Amino acid sequence: MSTRQLSVDPLWPRAGAWPSLDGIPGDGAVDLAFLGIPTWHTSLSATGARETPAAVREALRYYAAFVPGSEVERLAFADAGDVDEPDGPEGEGRAIAAMADAVGRSRVTVAVGGDNALTVPAALGAWGDALPTAGLITLDAHHDLRDGVSNGSPVRRLVEAGLDGRRVVQIGIADFANSSAYAARAEAYGITVVPRDALHARPIDDVMAEALEIAGAAGGPVHVDLDVDVCDRSVAPGCPASVPGGLAAWELRRFARLAGASGAVRSVDIAEVDATADAPDGRTVRLAALLVLEVAAGLASRG
Repeated sequence: MSTRQLSVDPLWPRAGAWPSLDGIPGDGAVDLAFLGIPTWHTSLSATGARETPAAVREALRYYAAFVPGSEVERLAFADAGDVDEPDGPEGEGRAIAAMADAVGRSRVTVAVGGDNALTVPAALGAWGDALPTAGLITLDAHHDLRDGVSNGSPVRRLVEAGLDGRRVVQIGIADFANSSAYAARAEAYGITVVPRDALHARPIDDVMAEALEIAGAAGGPVHVDLDVDVCDRSVAPGCPASVPGGLAAWELRRFARLAGASGAVRSVDIAEVDATADAPDGRTVRLAALLVLEVAAGLASRG
């Protein structure tokens, strides 16, 4: 997917191509920081997800940071670059430090992966010393409670690092995509699970409001993991584990905007998009780019 032939219109500024966070003058503070954490080495399936942050940056150029009736155009955006080789203990350490720096200099930081392994350093870097009071919301078809270190284990690893499972909410968990053992582990941890089918009968805004209340119950920062494989495979073919019958693109976009609108949310990650496996029209990468902008639109609504 290339944006090199896009038209130029001075009356329609495009999103993306944001200045470097390190180059921001003054105190270096911005509204939204974009940070690439291209994890991929421990993925349970073959992936080219390390290429995704760059692809999302390019896809942002298809869109404008404009929402009618919103101040999103007035937000200050910055790009914090990519973490070099963020897998493994040393790589995770670099990612945690980069995330902590970006969160300290922005109202919201969006970390773009990479596979779902990025959620560990993204959340730990965002929470810092607030881990004992922190909360986590995942939009994901999977529990991510597997043993070991992989893109299937971030929630288990965060709980073992000190996150209280009673402040974890998992939305969109899919039938036929998990196991009874991991469902039992989620219950043992005290995790609140909202299965995909339960969303058919509930307004998205109500689901997210409840999730934010649970995750933020201790008054600490909330991290939101947007695993794009929660979406239907027709809209997310670039997610190796997406299944038919998942969320519609507009549903995940709404969850992203609601995350950005909450003052409890300091950080969001976008995971499991493999830019090298996308459809020819780049629909999965474009959805990831729109999720960045939806978080920004939510942030603008905070005032």
